[in-house]
Amino acid sequence: MGNFIKQFFDIKFWKFILVGILNTVVGMGLQFLFFNLCGWNEWISSLVGYILGSILSYFLNKYFTFKNKDKGWKPIVKFALNIAVCYGLAYGIAIPLINMLCTANSWTMFGWSVEKFAGNFSMIVGACLFVAFNYIGQRFFAFREKKGESGKQ
Repeated sequence: MGNFIKQFFDIKFWKFILVGILNTVVGMGLQFLFFNLCGWNEWISSLVGYILGSILSYFLNKYFTFKNKDKGWKPIVKFALNIAVCYGLAYGIAIPLINMLCTANSWTMFGWSVEKFAGNFSMIVGACLFVAFNYIGQRFFAFREKKGESGKQ
């Protein structure tokens, strides 16, 4: 078990975190801009933010984090599939759950309506779930090392 943890939290993990911080600033910034300034709903705001942020994430994680050498469409399709599944899981859990909790308990802050607060809060919870799902998917599916690759960074 100790070896698994050591391998899981190696330099790739920390590079993924660094890329994730940059990607989060871009993607979440766009989401909140679209939701709060453009008036788009949380589904559309988060989806467009993730599409744009994922383009940045693909290149940084492929070449910097995982140093993946695969060419052609296969890595792009695997990455896009991973993002779609992680997005669906994360926001499919977060948006209905947070909306239900906020509505049932009349939770709000910042003078927002319950709906506005729930929309903003659900995007934050969804982002947290997405990060966990996405790391696992990118590490072990989208940019998985082939047998014989050293893994030394």
